[in-house]
Amino acid sequence: MPAISSAKAPQPAQTKPEQIRNFCIIAHIDHGKSTLADRMLGLTGVVEQRNMREQYLDRMDIERERGITIKSQAVRLPWRSGIDNQDYILNLIDTPGHVDFTYEVSRSLAACEGAVLLVDCAQGIEAQTLANLYLAMENNLTIIPVLNKIDLPAAQPDKFAEELAKLVGCKPSDCLRVSGKTGAGVEDLLDQIVKQIPAPVGDAKASARALIFDSVYDSYRGVVTYVRVVDGHLSPRDQIQMYSTGVKHEMLEVGVISPEPMASKGLGVGEVGYLITGVKDVRQSKVGDTITTAQNPTKTPLAGYKEPKPMVFSGLYPIDGADYPLLRDALDKLRLNDAALVYEPESSAALGFGFRCGFLGLLHMEIVRERLEREAGLTLISTAPNVVYKVTMEDGKQFVVTNPSEYPDGKVNEVLEPIVRATILAPSEFIGAIMELCQQRRGTLLGMDYLSEERVEIRYTLPLAEIVFDFFDQLKSKTRGYGSLDYEAIGEESGDLVKVDILLQGDKVDAFSSIVHRDKAYPYGVMMTTKLRELIPRQQFEVPIQAAIGGKIIARENIRAIRKDVLAKCYGGDITRKRKLLEKQKEGKKRMKMVGRVEVPQEAFIAALSTDSDAPKDKKK
Repeated sequence: MPAISSAKAPQPAQTKPEQIRNFCIIAHIDHGKSTLADRMLGLTGVVEQRNMREQYLDRMDIERERGITIKSQAVRLPWRSGIDNQDYILNLIDTPGHVDFTYEVSRSLAACEGAVLLVDCAQGIEAQTLANLYLAMENNLTIIPVLNKIDLPAAQPDKFAEELAKLVGCKPSDCLRVSGKTGAGVEDLLDQIVKQIPAPVGDAKASARALIFDSVYDSYRGVVTYVRVVDGHLSPRDQIQMYSTGVKHEMLEVGVISPEPMASKGLGVGEVGYLITGVKDVRQSKVGDTITTAQNPTKTPLAGYKEPKPMVFSGLYPIDGADYPLLRDALDKLRLNDAALVYEPESSAALGFGFRCGFLGLLHMEIVRERLEREAGLTLISTAPNVVYKVTMEDGKQFVVTNPSEYPDGKVNEVLEPIVRATILAPSEFIGAIMELCQQRRGTLLGMDYLSEERVEIRYTLPLAEIVFDFFDQLKSKTRGYGSLDYEAIGEESGDLVKVDILLQGDKVDAFSSIVHRDKAYPYGVMMTTKLRELIPRQQFEVPIQAAIGGKIIARENIRAIRKDVLAKCYGGDITRKRKLLEKQKEGKKRMKMVGRVEVPQEAFIAALSTDSDAPKDKKK
């Protein structure tokens, strides 16, 4: 988010609704969305050439390095149409392209009347593009199909124009062809946005209603809330009210983003802009909520509001225990910018003090961890990601389990686990490998459609727990990088799940416990005991490493004792002398075992958990 300048800039005049076009760009990762937005900023003249840089709307270092959009951005573009020679205002709402942020994408789509469906004409349609296209269709948006990167030698615009036409229900000739890199076709695209996308409709005299589609924290001005006005008018110094919480605030500033913030005299029907109220907590400006005026509040809020709900939980611990206060402060600061982050303190006998954090998904978890390490200079270890289970005991008691250590002891009647509907797009030659992978992960086939002769869409229901580890990595390797994945939560199902504990000399090590399907309990136990046998240094006594379900041991490995050669001083002589020395050593080892404790070094924890915590690298679906 750019720093909000309080300097008196020329205030933009209020625009009539019929001159406004609100649109977003739907695209898969790396299909050129940010590059196309850069060309639009340059063509409309809102960014001077000397200030222009690549990925202008991506403000975070992580976004620029990875080439992904994490936070929504809105920008106001003035454009004189070449069709009717009239002036228009185009509001581009840049959306995240990842499955973890589907709710934010849905709210951004709700703030628009149209969407540009952008497809790389060297790669074709991918799963995330398809998912966001269906979201746009549910919101009754006008879809403009566009093929990007026509300047590439590997481009196949005719082939992918046919695929797009089938999906959207138009002719292949209706698909516009552009190059975000060279600027070819972008002017025609802006003209078509004016021509095809309808103007916003609303009642200027009704009670004010505005949709919050994003909010960010500015260290100088507090929370900056991005809104799209549907009905009525919002003016500076109005008393506004959040519909979901009923909290009232005074608006200190209202303005538009072009692409730097500019204060204005107010926002009318169809306009997109920002509000500043001086509030310091983004959780008071919830994405999807309705803003109205306190003097004349609306009775009917805008539809579609939901509370952000964590899907994946993981423990974050500082490697140096003295950094715990720094981690707490860093999480508090990060929550100012990320309302979806949930955390609470927890302690582990193995890892010390840390926090149990809830995330929207694996990419969200990875970004939060990376931002904490960069911005606070911390070195963190994260435990294996877990999903939320609902456990019902035989006596009817119910427990919500986000951590294996919370799994109740006793007779379990039923365990409910979250289920997702997964959509996989890949070349048709890989159907067998994909189906085999999904069957291994307890998947159920829903259906299969051919988008063209070479490309197929496969739909499965899968337990969320089966895809939070390395499912995407496996999919990529089995499809030679051509497969893409999208998923959405559809509810819960009963599963035959058990908790596997790892015991070191009879003591449970909570950091290694895991909730797995009964069929996978034995492989998990064998894998962890084998790995720990290699990682834990040998002691003066023998150490058993066991994997157990309740009181039943399912796997075991031994760490052999370090033995001193007590027979070295014996040369010749009777065997009874040697036997006596060995028996004496054996007794000493037994006594040592009774009082000795196995200290697991920090390096062993990091190495044992690394396959779980570092598996979801580059989840760019």
